[in-house]
Amino acid sequence: MSVSSRIRMQFVRSIAPAAEGAAGSGSTGTTAGSTATGKLGSHNTGVADSGRWSTRRIAMYALFVALAMVTSFIEFPITPVTWLKYDPSGIVCLIAGFAYGPSAAVIVSVLGFVPHVFADPWGTLMAVLVALCLSVPASFIYHKARTRKGAALGILAGAVLAIVAAIVGNLIVTPIYAHMTVSAVAAMIVPILLPFNIAKMAIHAVVTFLIYKPISNLLAKQQ
Repeated sequence: MSVSSRIRMQFVRSIAPAAEGAAGSGSTGTTAGSTATGKLGSHNTGVADSGRWSTRRIAMYALFVALAMVTSFIEFPITPVTWLKYDPSGIVCLIAGFAYGPSAAVIVSVLGFVPHVFADPWGTLMAVLVALCLSVPASFIYHKARTRKGAALGILAGAVLAIVAAIVGNLIVTPIYAHMTVSAVAAMIVPILLPFNIAKMAIHAVVTFLIYKPISNLLAKQQ
């Protein structure tokens, strides 16, 4: 073998490992790049990871909706005006909102009155409106300040909004289905409608204060 041939062979042998190393680095870089691309390409929906819509939470929402449905049929007068009847479903909406937030308050307030839609659509509309005005602001404020004071302020704010919604709703809806004039309904605000709604919200507030803490402790133990 000539000297030049030996030199060429030694040169090839010397650069072969370097070439293999470069190829290996290139494939590793490609793999890493693919992995990085895969990570960047994937996305997090934020639903399953956060547990906001876990099976347990959906089950609890369904339980509160069922309780609201049942309690909406428990009606009895709380003022001398016997055709205005109280039902405790608003308490269920409040507790659901306190436990799981405004979204739960909305779901329970709306779905809890579904059984009444066909028999009494206008009354159902009023009931849903009042329940939303009560439970959503109350739960929103309570979740900003998780104290007894926060709960009290939340219920107070919700009660005021609910009373206003009930009065305004009566002025709009009652003339439609009861064939009364707006002036006739307005004449009932102070002597009839206002006392009834104040008494209704007072019962909601007192009962919620008495039973929410034990219920929240029970829910916490189940988690």
